[in-house]
Amino acid sequence: MEILSMFGLRLSLKQRYCLLLCVAVGAILAYRFTRNRPEVVRMKRAEGLRANSSQFTLEGKPFHILGGSIHYFRVPRAYWEDRLLKMKACGLNTLTTYVPWNMHEPERGVFNFEDQLDLEGYLRLAASLGLWVILRPGPYICAEWDLGGLPSWLLRDKNMKLRTTYPGFTDAVNSFFNHLIEKVVPHQYSKGGPIIAVQVENEYGSYAKDDKYMPFIKESLLSRGISELLLTSDNKEGLKLGGVKGALETINFQKFNPKDIKYLDEIQPHKPKMVMEYWSGWFDLWGDLHHVYPAEDMLPVVTEILKLNMSINLYMFHGGTNFGFMSGAFAVGMPAPKAMVTNYDYDAPLSEVGDYTTKYHFLRNVFSQYHAQPLTVLPPHQGRRAYQPVSIQQHLSLWVSLQFTDKAFKSERPVSMENLPVNNNNGQSYGYTLYETTISSDGTLNSKNNIRDRALVYVDKHFVGVLDYKTQELAVPYGKGKRTLSLLVENCGRVNYGKTLDEQRKGLVGDIELNKNPLRDFVIHSLDMKPGFVNRLEGTGHWISLRQQRPSFPGFFQAKLYVNSSPKDTFIKLPGWGKGVVFINGRNLGRYWSVGPQQTLYVPGPWLHRGNNQVIVFEEQETDGRIQFSSSPDYGMSVDVQ
Repeated sequence: MEILSMFGLRLSLKQRYCLLLCVAVGAILAYRFTRNRPEVVRMKRAEGLRANSSQFTLEGKPFHILGGSIHYFRVPRAYWEDRLLKMKACGLNTLTTYVPWNMHEPERGVFNFEDQLDLEGYLRLAASLGLWVILRPGPYICAEWDLGGLPSWLLRDKNMKLRTTYPGFTDAVNSFFNHLIEKVVPHQYSKGGPIIAVQVENEYGSYAKDDKYMPFIKESLLSRGISELLLTSDNKEGLKLGGVKGALETINFQKFNPKDIKYLDEIQPHKPKMVMEYWSGWFDLWGDLHHVYPAEDMLPVVTEILKLNMSINLYMFHGGTNFGFMSGAFAVGMPAPKAMVTNYDYDAPLSEVGDYTTKYHFLRNVFSQYHAQPLTVLPPHQGRRAYQPVSIQQHLSLWVSLQFTDKAFKSERPVSMENLPVNNNNGQSYGYTLYETTISSDGTLNSKNNIRDRALVYVDKHFVGVLDYKTQELAVPYGKGKRTLSLLVENCGRVNYGKTLDEQRKGLVGDIELNKNPLRDFVIHSLDMKPGFVNRLEGTGHWISLRQQRPSFPGFFQAKLYVNSSPKDTFIKLPGWGKGVVFINGRNLGRYWSVGPQQTLYVPGPWLHRGNNQVIVFEEQETDGRIQFSSSPDYGMSVDVQ
């Protein structure tokens, strides 16, 4: 208490104890506050990552990049630290992440870097855990993500040429980079942050429509203050066209081919060699099998890469989940696009829910040999729980739910979802769009292949059939007088890779014909199922008990999951359902579809709370009225990656 005496304060013994207690409590709170909000220690640094010889250097000393990809936007924020700690415990020293433009700028000029999208928080966390970062800011990222991360409102311009120097695209990129790069710059190595390298675009050699584009992106980064090492990333074929002067070229592959390494050496002699994407697994498509890449096939390749003194980045180290409507579609070598599933497990070393796999333990043994000190202890598993099944209590017809959507739009001709006058004139990005018109005859309905991607067809709310890429004709049954023809069109995910990016408008993209006559005079409803809409549904009194009335389809189905203890991760199973979307406490978990391969949806424990949790399922065609839970995922029948 000498300090108090110095200031001439005379306190009783009781007052002194109270003051000491306050100081102690304050210290504890301060510790907990700072512990939960790691701050980067800013220090002066002389020389960042360099590629001036056959070996990377950092601060002038040889440096081996042992990297792994974990995307902050695919992992619940509450688990960021868990996943990064597990990455470090595997012996990795570098985190790589993409930046999804479509999530950070959902409407033109409206930016979101909060909560789940707090990129700076993610960078600070990486720094606090001693991980370096290679940032891959795009603007195109591929990533099996809708439109490769490009926002759909770009497609409102009928002349749009994505990933080129077309002014409509470069203006939008400049606006986005003005907001993004100013947040990134303070986290560079030279300023005491974790970012040691920045990638220029992504796999442009596989697109290569404009030879001025890569220099434009490079200059866009440099002019805004990016000063760390620049990289590009391409597969073997893409290396021929994907580079840009002043950026180190890196290669992507899964199967080892010495000729690929030799080629990289030839085009870039006396430079460090790096596999920017060593594919640890592969993605899955609806209607296909679940892809696995066995550990015994992967380990020899990783070992060989490291023996050659190459740096490596595992894509993915931890895949996570394509929550919401964010999964893309695949079209290369196919007659029509096939949609990606909701999980992004990728058969990665760390599973979708952060579990250690056989690959993880094998890799930890390999990477431990590149560290002078023993690796950190493995963080514990997160607990999981198979909750008891719950029964659907209430349902709400799609047709009744329309009153909670934006005002319907009338148009003589069909309009694609991107061009609808909704979301502050940014169009509709995701979900379903309902097109209705009046018909007065039966006959043959022909989509003319103008449905993107799949339409449920109704006449006076009675189901007629499905139109998609395969089925383009349906018989319209006989009926008297004028009737309402309804087409509920689902955007199943935009292509994320290949040369058809400019063609990814969804909904009805052209005329639909009945008996070879184009239909006209549509009323169009936007059903993007954003949180505001789901919250309005929850609060309405229009729900009907299943005891009162048999459900109609499509429709929304509501149940309560009661959690009586600390919430744990779980998986939803819907074996008696067909196709739709699940929302829990207003959050969109993603799509499910009985065609598989995926049979479960991941429910993160932090998204649940004690007591009643609201589950809403949008189902297109069938239900058994029960929602089941599992403590482990089911990704369906598997097949080895070829």
